[in-house]
Amino acid sequence: MAKITAAEVNKLRKHTGAGMMDCKNALVEAEGDFDKAVGILRKKGQKIADKRADRDTSEGAVIAVVNEDNTQGAIVSLNCETDFVSKNDAFVALATKFAHIALNANSKEDFLKASFDDMMTVQEKLIEQTGVIGEKLEIAAFEKISGAFVGSYIHVGNKIAALTALSANVEGSAVVAKDVSMQAAAMGATTLSYKDFDPKYIASETEARIAVIEKDNIELARLGKTLKNVPTYISRAQLTDEVMAQTEERLRAELKAEGKPEQIWDRILPGKLERFISDNTTLDHEQCLLDQNFIKNEKISVAEYVKSIGDVTVTDFKRVSLV
Repeated sequence: MAKITAAEVNKLRKHTGAGMMDCKNALVEAEGDFDKAVGILRKKGQKIADKRADRDTSEGAVIAVVNEDNTQGAIVSLNCETDFVSKNDAFVALATKFAHIALNANSKEDFLKASFDDMMTVQEKLIEQTGVIGEKLEIAAFEKISGAFVGSYIHVGNKIAALTALSANVEGSAVVAKDVSMQAAAMGATTLSYKDFDPKYIASETEARIAVIEKDNIELARLGKTLKNVPTYISRAQLTDEVMAQTEERLRAELKAEGKPEQIWDRILPGKLERFISDNTTLDHEQCLLDQNFIKNEKISVAEYVKSIGDVTVTDFKRVSLV
């Protein structure tokens, strides 16, 4: 039997991340053949993966990366079983390498079949590392995005990441793309604009939200507390020209009933109309990235912030979260 040197064990350990004894035993079994030793460790990983197939992988690292010319981005969520593993530097480094590989894949299936190195695919690397780490590992999310300029943001702790694509690469694009990605990560938008909503979804959501508020108001009334405002609408998509005209007419009638001088109505109305819009667009504020108040300046919307650098729009975004 060939003598196994410390250098050979160290080489295998660096390549796989496995423990020293596991590497030595694999080399002994493979009679010093490096490639066979890697295969032995992979088989060990497969056995562990089979045993832990039903385990929950709710922890992990979510990594977002962009290519060198900032025209493409990818997010990969490498999931594991415990928070202890997810915080390990080697685990985060593995997730980061996976994300860079994902830049050249068009789907999750293509990504898993892609080469991790000259010896194994991404899927095979997952199996190998399952044996090394001793926990079930899986790619829980794979997202790709492209645009004239793509920026990214990873929240501290690697639990949330986002990508934003802009329509143009101009001065300030890098800052704006990162800021909007941070907005998406922090505020949890699910779509770009209220214009993307299905009318049936808006109708059902309006009914459900009003029902919840009315139920809450019954209890608030019982306790003698201030009642919540019951909105008529929840999205800008519902605020048609007719609705806004009727609202303005109603507000003018209220000002007249209050005895406000007609010559100052035009100074008061804009603020009241803005309040009406704000009160009746709660769905947009929660779910629509461009319609949310910008977290760094809540006096403007995200769309207005993006426009501050020129004729630029957000064309797409992706968000992945483990929390």
